[in-house]
Amino acid sequence: MLFVVDYLFSEPRLAELYDAFCAGREDFDFYLPLVLSAKSVLDVGCGTGELLRLARKAGHTGRLSGLDPAEAMLEQARKRRDIEWVHGDLSSVDWDREFDFIVMTGHAFQVLVEDAQLHMSLAAIHSALTEDGRFVFETRNPSARGWEAWTPDNAVEISHGGSVVRMAHQVETPVAGDVVSFTVTYSSPSWDKPLISRSTLRFLDAASLSGFLSGAKLTIEEQFGDWDRHPLTDTSPEIITVARRG
Repeated sequence: MLFVVDYLFSEPRLAELYDAFCAGREDFDFYLPLVLSAKSVLDVGCGTGELLRLARKAGHTGRLSGLDPAEAMLEQARKRRDIEWVHGDLSSVDWDREFDFIVMTGHAFQVLVEDAQLHMSLAAIHSALTEDGRFVFETRNPSARGWEAWTPDNAVEISHGGSVVRMAHQVETPVAGDVVSFTVTYSSPSWDKPLISRSTLRFLDAASLSGFLSGAKLTIEEQFGDWDRHPLTDTSPEIITVARRG
């Protein structure tokens, strides 16, 4: 299960652990061939930059750029120096038709909670895309109610530096509308105290998502319900969207 990088990943200890917590990502099998087929790629919310590093390792010779607001995450990303790493978010850049492929992974799209954030971010993506460029991303399908599994009983543990680090989620109830708030507690016997963050994500349904994309002049080409490209249904865990600048 993947979670968007929140402000706490500005904490260097957690930035170092991010890829370990996200090991075995199914989404990379879906996204990597698309990245490799594009000449210029922007990864929005790139985190540690693992997807772009994999693309370069696989032989991508074009422009690869990663954008992220967490400096500690970018410190991890900058271990690979043949990729452009940009500190910021979509409100702080002004690219004009520079990328033929833009991607958001790890459910990063869901951190855009307010309508104004969505409109601004999608407008920036539209501006950054070339005339026939594509924007590909995923968001969790609200009808699958995935947040109901975000409980301390489903905590994840990894081994790091000879010690165990535990990540546990707790959703704030009741859940109102399409917005879900939750806390994440990271703890380890080797730490003085746990690190706790609070995050809020938006779960847009397919119709609402289509409306926002259309408003930004982005046309949906394909949508899938999982990483095996099965059709989107009410029980699908994901809404994986391939949109083109229109």
